[in-house]
Amino acid sequence: MSDAEYFGTRLALIEQRVRYAFAIRQKTDPEPGDPLRGLHLSADAARRLIEDPSAGPLPDLVDRDALAAAEEVADRAEAAGLTVPLRALIREFGLLPLDSELLLIALLPDLDRRYEKLYGYLNDDVTRPRATAGLAIELCGVPPVLGTVRARLTAGCPLVDGGLLLVEETDRPFLTRTLRVPDRLIGHLLGGDRPDPRLARLLRPVAAPGWEPAGAAGLAAAIRAGHRLSYVRDPGAGAAEDLAASALAAAGRVALRLDLDVLAADPAPAEVIATAVREARLSGAGLIAGPVDPERTGVLHGLLDAAAPVVLTGRSRWDPLWAEQAPVLVTAPAVGAERLALWQASLGTPVEEGVDVARELSPYTLNATQARRAATVATHLALLAGARRVGAGHIRAGVRSQNAAGLEQLARRVEPGVTWADLVVPEEVGRQLRDLAGRVRHREQVLGGWRLRPGGGRGRGVTALFAGDSGTGKTMSAEVVAADLGLDLYVVDLSTVVDKYVGQTEKNLERIFVEAAGVNGVLLFDEADAIFGKRSEVSDAHDRYANMESAYLLQRMESFDGVAILTTNLRANLDEAFIRRLDVIVDFPVPDQAQRHALWDHCLGADLPRADDIDLERCARTYELSGGAIRSCVVTAGYLAAAAGGPVTMAQLVAAAEREYRKLGRLLPTFR
Repeated sequence: MSDAEYFGTRLALIEQRVRYAFAIRQKTDPEPGDPLRGLHLSADAARRLIEDPSAGPLPDLVDRDALAAAEEVADRAEAAGLTVPLRALIREFGLLPLDSELLLIALLPDLDRRYEKLYGYLNDDVTRPRATAGLAIELCGVPPVLGTVRARLTAGCPLVDGGLLLVEETDRPFLTRTLRVPDRLIGHLLGGDRPDPRLARLLRPVAAPGWEPAGAAGLAAAIRAGHRLSYVRDPGAGAAEDLAASALAAAGRVALRLDLDVLAADPAPAEVIATAVREARLSGAGLIAGPVDPERTGVLHGLLDAAAPVVLTGRSRWDPLWAEQAPVLVTAPAVGAERLALWQASLGTPVEEGVDVARELSPYTLNATQARRAATVATHLALLAGARRVGAGHIRAGVRSQNAAGLEQLARRVEPGVTWADLVVPEEVGRQLRDLAGRVRHREQVLGGWRLRPGGGRGRGVTALFAGDSGTGKTMSAEVVAADLGLDLYVVDLSTVVDKYVGQTEKNLERIFVEAAGVNGVLLFDEADAIFGKRSEVSDAHDRYANMESAYLLQRMESFDGVAILTTNLRANLDEAFIRRLDVIVDFPVPDQAQRHALWDHCLGADLPRADDIDLERCARTYELSGGAIRSCVVTAGYLAAAAGGPVTMAQLVAAAEREYRKLGRLLPTFR
C-alpha cells in the first residue's frame, strides 16, 4: 500500500461516517419534501426542536478492522523507507486520533465536490458547504458538550496552534463555526512541496555547506537533544548561516532561511512567522532566522517558542530579556583558511594558470555567503568575456560586486586606475607603502591564525597616516595601495561629516564606519586633521565637546575592522593618541631633483608628442615643485600645444611652470 492508498483508505472511513449521518438524518427529517429546506425554519420545525431535542451524538460506527489494517500496511511502508505524509503529520504535530478525524472531515469538501452539498444538507443550511465544528464533532461520535472535545478545536490544541485547521467565523456560536484546511496543507497531504506563496520573499532553502564550521557539531547535538532555540552570534565576516545550516543538516533537518529584515516590513509578521513555522514542520526542516536587530525584537514573537528548531543569527550579543528561555549560544568563527575551499567549490570554471587564488583573496574580508556569491559572479564574468578560465581580474571584480552601496552615499567611490609603475616616490616611501599592503594581505594569518590580535576590543583593521606637503603623492599612493589589493577607494567627503551641532559629527562618522564594515575597500580620510585634531584644555563648552568628539574617534578607530588611510599636510596637528594607534606612518617629502626629473618624464608620458628642444633636466633643476604641481604644469603645457597645433615645446613647459608659480604665490626662479 502506497501513501496515497493509505490516505484514500482514511478518507473512505470518514465517508462511512458521512453516509451513516446522512441515513440517520433522512429517517428523522420531519419535512423531507420541503423545497426550501435549509433556507428557512418554520414554526412547526422550531416547535419540534423544543419538544423533541436531539438524541445526542451519532454512534461511532467506523470499521475498526479496516482502520487497523490500513495502519499496519502503513507501518510496513514506512519500514521500507517510504514517506506517508499523513502519518508524518500526525507524529510531527502530536495529533490524537480524534484530531486526525476532525482534520479529515474538514478536508473532504476540498477533495470531492459532492461533500459541499452533503455538508450543506447535514448543516441544514445550503449556504454552509463546509464542515462546522458541531457537524465535525457529531460525525466523530462524541458529545459536543464535553470540554475536552471542544478544546481540540480551540487555541492551545495542535490543530489550531499548528495552523493545520482554521476555525473561521468566530463571531458565530461555537458549534456553527466553519472549519477549513489551508491550501498548503492540502497540497502537502497530496504530495505537493510548494510552500505558501506568502513566504516567497521571506523564506528560502539553504543547502548544507561543503565544510563544517567550528561549533556546528555541538549545535547539532543540542538540536538532536530537543533544544529548539539557538542563537549564533556573528561578530563579523563569520559563517553564522553556514554554521546553522551545517548543524541542522547534521541533525537530519533541512534548513530554511527566514529574512527578518523583510519580515519587519510585513504588516502582519506574527501570521507570517506562524506560516513559516508550519512550513518548517511540514518539511521536517529547521529555521535560520536573521539578522536579529536589538531595536526590533518584536518580530521574534512566535519564533522564541516555536515547535520547530529555530536558529537565530545576529551581530549583537544575546540579551536575556529577549526571551524567558535561554537559547543555546554559539559564536560563529571567522572565515579564514576555509575561504579558499569555499571559493574553489563555488567556481564554475577552473582558474588561470599562475593565478594564486589564496593571495588574491587575502586582502578581503568575506563571510561564507559573500564568498560563494563572489565566486559565482567571477564565473559569470569569465563566461561573458569568452574566457575558459577565471582570471585575477574576474576574482577582484567578483569580490567588489559584494560591496554594499550604502557607503557610496557618504563617500566618493574611486575605482583605482594607477599602479606601482605610476608612482614616483623615494625608495623608503615605496617600501613602507608595500609594507602597508602586506599588512592587509596577511592580517588574517597574523591576527587570526597566530592570535597576535591585541586585546581591549580592538578590531582587525589596518590604519595608516600619510603626511606631507600638498601634491607629494599622498592621495595617489592610497589609490595605488587600493589597486594593488584589488579594492575600491572610498574618499570621505568631510562636508558630509563635520556638523556644527553637538554630537552630529560623531553620528555621521558612525554611519561611515558601519557602512564601511560591509565593504571591501580602502577608506580615505583626506585632510584628516580637520576631524582628528588635537585635544585641548577645556576653557568653554566648545572645547569640551570637541574633546568628546576626538575621544569618540579614538575608540571607534580601534574597533574598526577595515582599511583606513588618513592624509594630512600638517602632521603636528594630529592628536598624539591617534598617532599611537596607527599601524603605519608614511612621511612624503618634497621630491628632490632626481625625483622631479622622473616626475616630469612620467607626467609627459609616451602619448604626448614632445619637441626636440625639451630639456627635462633643466626643468627638474630649476623648478622645485611637487608631483601634483608638475602634473598641473604638464596639463597646462598640453593645452598650449593643442592650441598651437604642434608638439609640446620647452617654451610651453616654461610658460606653464611660471603660471603654476604664480598660482602658488611663489617667486619665479631664474631658469638655469
